Amino acid sequence: MPLTIINLRVKQSRLFLHEMKIENLLFIFWLLVFPVVMVDAQEEDDKDPYVQFSGIVVSADSISSVPFTNIIIKNTWRGTVADYYGYFSFVARKMDTIIFSSMGYKRAEFIIPDTIRGDRYSLIQVMSSDTIVLPQTVIYPWPSREEFVDAFLNFDVPDDDYERAKKNLAASEIRKMAEQYPMDGSMNFDWSMQQQQNRLYYIGQTQPITVLNPFAWAQFIKAWQEGKFKRDKD
Repeated sequence: MPLTIINLRVKQSRLFLHEMKIENLLFIFWLLVFPVVMVDAQEEDDKDPYVQFSGIVVSADSISSVPFTNIIIKNTWRGTVADYYGYFSFVARKMDTIIFSSMGYKRAEFIIPDTIRGDRYSLIQVMSSDTIVLPQTVIYPWPSREEFVDAFLNFDVPDDDYERAKKNLAASEIRKMAEQYPMDGSMNFDWSMQQQQNRLYYIGQTQPITVLNPFAWAQFIKAWQEGKFKRDKD
């Protein structure tokens, strides 16, 4: 083999070994530096425990938003209130216990994890509906028990069912109840349709005045003679 070729191969081998040494040194340097960088990043995350805690509150049965939910950090007075669409956002710390409460829903809690990478965390909080059963409340027209006992003992109750039915079915009582009873939807509709029909009936002409109607006067005189306008005696 010529000497020139041998010298060329020797130079190539030396250059290859030199490049391998450089790559090994770079690899060893990276292994030594990389853990330090990771530790610094971990320490940097630990130094900043605050996160922007955001999310939305929904119901478990319909997945609809729960508006104006009270959101507070446990054992503190810090927190916020969700808007009409159930959205909320405020600053909290890692490992804080967040309490969600709303009328008609069970109270819920959530602990912000300490493994968060970054300064933001989002949550979809599901609220379960709750049924509140209130105790029975009876309202009496008497301000005290003593007055109730006195009114109960002195109350004049008819002797039999016939007298009570006769009193309840008296014309004056029925008229009094009819005057106090409000008009329902059907009665209001009939009255409105009657008024509209009267306006259409007399359209284009002068509506007659009832005070000049002789038939109305005849009905008035007849009712007066029959005593329909007499006041009921107490």
